[in-house]
Amino acid sequence: MYPPVQLHIDGDWRASRSGKTLDVLNPATGEVNGTVAHAGTADLDDALAAAQKGFETWRRVSAYDRSRIMRKAADILRTRVDAIGRIMTLEQGKPLVEAKGETAFSADIIEWFAEEARRAYGRVVPPRTDNVQQLVIKEPVGPVAAFTPWNFPINQANRKICGALAAGCSIIVKGPEETPGSVAAYVQCWLDAGLPPGVVNLVFGVPAEISEYLIPHPVIRKISFTGSTVVGKHLAALAGRHMKRVTMELGGHAPSMVFDDANLDTAAAVLAANKFRNAGQVCVAPTRFLVQDGVHDAFVEKLVARAKKLKVGNGLEDGVTMGPLANPRRIPAMEGLIADAVAKGAEIATGGKRIGNVGNFFEPTVLTGMTTAMRAMNEEPFGPVALVSRFSSIDEVIAEANRLDYGLAAYAYTASHKTVTTLSTRVEVGMLSINHHGIALPEVPFGGIKDSGYGSEGGSEAIEAYLNTKLVTQAAI
Repeated sequence: MYPPVQLHIDGDWRASRSGKTLDVLNPATGEVNGTVAHAGTADLDDALAAAQKGFETWRRVSAYDRSRIMRKAADILRTRVDAIGRIMTLEQGKPLVEAKGETAFSADIIEWFAEEARRAYGRVVPPRTDNVQQLVIKEPVGPVAAFTPWNFPINQANRKICGALAAGCSIIVKGPEETPGSVAAYVQCWLDAGLPPGVVNLVFGVPAEISEYLIPHPVIRKISFTGSTVVGKHLAALAGRHMKRVTMELGGHAPSMVFDDANLDTAAAVLAANKFRNAGQVCVAPTRFLVQDGVHDAFVEKLVARAKKLKVGNGLEDGVTMGPLANPRRIPAMEGLIADAVAKGAEIATGGKRIGNVGNFFEPTVLTGMTTAMRAMNEEPFGPVALVSRFSSIDEVIAEANRLDYGLAAYAYTASHKTVTTLSTRVEVGMLSINHHGIALPEVPFGGIKDSGYGSEGGSEAIEAYLNTKLVTQAAI
């Protein structure tokens, strides 16, 4: 059910040169699923050489043929949804239906980028004189180093791999050590689709050691990272010292604004579903629930009812709608944030405690009476905790929405076109979704501003970070 996970370098699955491995735990049981190979410097040197060779091959493949291979990889991935989904649930904990959904959705993303690969257009710039031609050409930036997290093992690696491959780049992915099996099975789909050796390489190991070795290396020309703001800033600074192009998708603390004229049933249903999806371990999860005075109590009642209906358990069991937290360290993190909030006046409307002593299970939690003095209102919880506070006016809620240095996603529920217009121009985020949850589709931009990073991993903007722009101007002799 969970074979040993190896490194993938230059078309081969192999152990690390040192033979070192790391245990992979099942977050629902605490048991060891299996092991993952631990890359050292020698392995990284092999991966770098492979990526350079793979780049020289892949950049010469036509956009049409790159697109064809990408579409084939998407087709193969769809045939393996059940098997890969099960591996993901074993190692990450999310319910099987969510794991399968992530896998299937990743195939949609591959198809989107496959089409973008054929549309990385340059342009002709009209000259000032008759005998001059001015061409703008798009070229792949070069080998990429990507660093991906454990909360969406396939989706996060997929967006980076697709952007790189569509542009003609090769890539080294430093995958998540806690959830390596599903991303390894995903990479196998690319190999079976006919991707040349060295174009995609997959390594695991100590994150700091790998990033500090790969980012400064002259082979690497582009960095893509998804993770915490603290780590992202460090890696961006390291990349900046070596003039490497960077895409950063970092933390969030999404304000979720519910106005007096909102459809409360829709707001409660959609926000609760997205708050507790993946046990709240989602960078764009609704977090600060800012509810206008006139509907506060009614909304809280509906939100609490939704939270209480969730069935928490092993993601492989039928009927489970929320799995465990992905690792043991998230339990004391949740307990600390909740204890701090309660000590400062918050009330627990539901949840608030660990479930049992086996596995990393935590109750879906709703806290009310939140204030900005509480840690949870300032630190990304990254867990199944909804933080509810009141507001009176639109100016007040916008001030709170913009208060933090985060600027990833925000949500709002209102029937007022005037309110929508005001929010659209004044809320400081990269993504704002109103009256539904409409972010993260392949065809729309995905990324933040401020301390939530820069660049996009979705939409037509996503491929641009993997392309250089070259001007070729010539005069007739």
